[in-house]
Amino acid sequence: MGLPIVRWGTALTLGALWWWAVLRLALSSDAGVLEGAVAAGGWGLSLLPVHCVSRARAPGALAAGRWRAAWRGAAGQAATSAVTTASPLRRSDAGSGPS
Repeated sequence: MGLPIVRWGTALTLGALWWWAVLRLALSSDAGVLEGAVAAGGWGLSLLPVHCVSRARAPGALAAGRWRAAWRGAAGQAATSAVTTASPLRRSDAGSGPS
């Protein structure tokens, strides 16, 4: 029970400190670097995602090096296979192709 109270208390304290700095910057003529740093720091923290987990724990996360292996696999197949499965280009008078 103690941990949620500490979290809420910390969040409310930091929120009040941030609002103090923002209001002081907006309304006071003698606001300085401290208020600017607190306001900018709080705004910068708001840009961070709050529901992030490590890649290993994330559902559906791609393994590290997956794209590199895919590119190597595609390059290796193209180098070893000289036959293509693509259809040849048709000329305009060739008629319709097989359906």
